[in-house]
Amino acid sequence: MNKRREIISKAMADFLEIPGDLVLDIPKLTITGREELYLENHKGIIEYSTVRMRINLSRGFLEIIGDNLEIQALMPDEMRVLGDISSIKFID
Repeated sequence: MNKRREIISKAMADFLEIPGDLVLDIPKLTITGREELYLENHKGIIEYSTVRMRINLSRGFLEIIGDNLEIQALMPDEMRVLGDISSIKFID
């Protein structure tokens, strides 16, 4: 049922020309070089250390690996991570 709702929402967003991240609650990542990541539409922090972060998403989670990682800004659905980012992985 959830998959069907997602398909209908995507079709409506496409028809109304509304960005999918607004309607479907999908994550939006903005990466600047290897030092900065801005994430929108997250659902909270699962794990946080200076070498690994796991961030909960509406579907699965995001794993960030690197060195000297720190959360520079944290808001209810947005966050900014700084550090030497070596990998970013979506996990369902």
